[in-house]
Amino acid sequence: MGSSYTNNLLQKTAKGQICKAITNPQVVQLAANSGYDALFIDLEHSTLSLNDASLLCMAGLGSGITPFVRVPYQCGDGFVQRVLDGGAMGVIFPHIHNKDDALSAVSICKYPPTGKRSMTGQLPYFRLQSTPVGVFTQENNSNASSVFVMIETRESIDNVDEIASVDGIDVLLIGSNDLSTELGVPAQFKSDGFQSAVEAVSRACKKHGKTFGLAGIYENEELHDWALNKLGAGFILVQQDSGILARAGKDCANAITLLTGR
Repeated sequence: MGSSYTNNLLQKTAKGQICKAITNPQVVQLAANSGYDALFIDLEHSTLSLNDASLLCMAGLGSGITPFVRVPYQCGDGFVQRVLDGGAMGVIFPHIHNKDDALSAVSICKYPPTGKRSMTGQLPYFRLQSTPVGVFTQENNSNASSVFVMIETRESIDNVDEIASVDGIDVLLIGSNDLSTELGVPAQFKSDGFQSAVEAVSRACKKHGKTFGLAGIYENEELHDWALNKLGAGFILVQQDSGILARAGKDCANAITLLTGR
């Protein structure tokens, strides 16, 4: 038996469409209603617990919005396994510097013979139902363990072709803020240094058949058009939940001020 859950990243990119993600939505159904395809549940830069992440993942599964979890840098293989066991359909690894880092990321996400992930019992992906081992491993390896590697440093750019060549990597995801800072042009996303680095990642993705992704640049039509239509990004982090709340909250407060003058 298999699961009815769809990996929207794999489905969308296979059709040449864009997988749109949002970070840590506390009300997952609203994200699904708004047309997002994936959750970017952040355990690197948040106070969310592993249990919080699992609850968000299970809510996402039930809402048809694919849950991915970013883990802390150098969090350890055991932590990654618990994230996957908790319902994540993929793991986002920050600060991947070289081919060995990429190989390690794939290895812990996949069951043997592809990787070294440890077997467990019932999983949220299978609705906590008992599942034959052959189906269990095949379904997880092919559909429920997407591997994102974040490209965030000069070393990552220097080694991007080797990173992109690793079997099992699904997405090379630009961490725009860390990368631009590392390159000496913090938040200067239109600079030649930043854009040439991003273009190198796009070329490596096209060469090796991987999905090119962009994170950290929000509500910028010009740069989104460049990344999506020129560079061929297939995954984009559209906004953070905090950003959406901050903007909407300010707009609501300003509307009252405009009406009353006070």
